[in-house]
Amino acid sequence: MPADAALVDLLAGLAYGELCAFDRLADDARMAPTLGGRAEMSAMAAVELGHFQRLADRLRELGVSAEDAMAPFVPALETYHSLTEPSTWLEGVVKAYVGDGMAGDFYREVAEFVDPSTRTLIHEVLTDAGRAEFAVREVHAAVAAQPAIAGRLALWARRLVGEAISQTQHALADRDALMVLLVGGTGDLAGLSALIGRITDRHEERMVALGLNN
Repeated sequence: MPADAALVDLLAGLAYGELCAFDRLADDARMAPTLGGRAEMSAMAAVELGHFQRLADRLRELGVSAEDAMAPFVPALETYHSLTEPSTWLEGVVKAYVGDGMAGDFYREVAEFVDPSTRTLIHEVLTDAGRAEFAVREVHAAVAAQPAIAGRLALWARRLVGEAISQTQHALADRDALMVLLVGGTGDLAGLSALIGRITDRHEERMVALGLNN
């Protein structure tokens, strides 16, 4: 089992991601072209806040405050979000699906290296909550109405992935315990490469679902 420091880092990084997701989805909902879309994205934001509360509770059980534990992850995540601020409703939808989906895939992979109760918690707070169906429906409808928008959204998705990878590397470089957990869990460079490959494959599956893979 990993040391408590690794568990704290893992849960804290995820907790701050969930808190950011709440803030961002609540803000992006205001760009919705319909009240229905605004309501659906606002509901997603509420789910994220509930997930954050569960992670904060677990951090307290480990003897740390969520605020203190999350602090080291603030710079990387804030940089990511500042560099990927959506300018349109559809960019917000794609970010919620592609960007958050990739982050979720990373945490699911690392969850395999921790104790069963922590693994269960991570999987529970990474539930889709209808996000995939919502994003696919919104993007397909928009592309059907304006086919030319597909190329721009595909470029946007690639930008999201690039920034996510860059900031994840920055965050991991400063967290020794989390890096030890990741490297120890994968076993060797081949195992780490396989992990990255699985995350990449799932990203490609999302792009296919959105119809933005061409």
